[in-house]
Amino acid sequence: MAPVDSQAVPDAELPSPAPADDAEPAPSAAGAGQLYGHWYYGSYAMPYEEENWRQFFGGVADAIVAQLAPKTVLDAGCAKGFLVAALRERGVDASGFDLSEVAVAEAPETVRDHVRVGSLTEPIEGRYDLITCIEVIEHLDPADAAAAVANLASATDRVLLSSTPGDRDEPTHVNIQPPERWSQLFAAHGMFRDFRHDPAYLSPWATLYRRSEPSLVDVVLDYDRAWYELRAETLDQRRALLDMQAKLEKLTEAAEGVDVRKLTDEVADLRKEMLRLRDAAIGHEAELATARGRATELEAQVERYGAMEDRLNEVLGSTSWRITQAAATPLRKLRERRDPGR
Repeated sequence: MAPVDSQAVPDAELPSPAPADDAEPAPSAAGAGQLYGHWYYGSYAMPYEEENWRQFFGGVADAIVAQLAPKTVLDAGCAKGFLVAALRERGVDASGFDLSEVAVAEAPETVRDHVRVGSLTEPIEGRYDLITCIEVIEHLDPADAAAAVANLASATDRVLLSSTPGDRDEPTHVNIQPPERWSQLFAAHGMFRDFRHDPAYLSPWATLYRRSEPSLVDVVLDYDRAWYELRAETLDQRRALLDMQAKLEKLTEAAEGVDVRKLTDEVADLRKEMLRLRDAAIGHEAELATARGRATELEAQVERYGAMEDRLNEVLGSTSWRITQAAATPLRKLRERRDPGR
């Protein structure tokens, strides 16, 4: 790594790459905001509404508060202000601006007074403890990239930047750049990557740029520490991959000579038989339940008949029943004499 000059390098000395041949032409500043209307936010795989993104931006806000502890934050390219809202809910004096009038108009009511229409190509008024710029700068004309970085650097000593280095399928991504390009532009303003801060809570390619005047010794120290950690992680992943490959080879060897198609058919037959037996068991359980219900009904009937029998025996054995039977015969004969034809 070449020594880093503590003096800012003029923007004119930094090459500004041209967009790829297949990239969409960059819109003019005057009409760029019209590109990000309802159709743009409606094209998100997950609708860009607060209830869908609250958890994500809430997590980002939690990490920013816990790890960076800013009192004032500006979200450059804030869209509908979801991060602004999350930060303000956590006690941070947050505000934002965005090129899209539609997005700003649809910001949550709680932050309507704290977001405005604006562009990264315009100077930023005031100073902030932290400026966030999340998936915005890749939408700019490459010719405006250096000016946008200069505007960000002029208003803070810390910039949390996330700009995708590879998503070229999005038609409005006209300024896809590798991370080192942004590091180069920020270095021109005395801001360098903070190797000790891991902004993976935002995106895999996010970077925290911090204003400093590092010596060559400091640069070598930070660079070597980061290189060693990444090297160790890469070796661990490589070992894990080799172990997995070895296990796969053992399984492959164990499976040699096995008719996979026949085994698959046997498994399918076993599953069918399992389902048949399950259905049969369910049917038998239903029949058993019906039989149990019928048996319960019969038991109830037997109990009722038994009670009736006991009651009948009580009547037949009673004195009143015997007297009634004794009087029945003379009464019947008397009726027969009164009505001989009967």
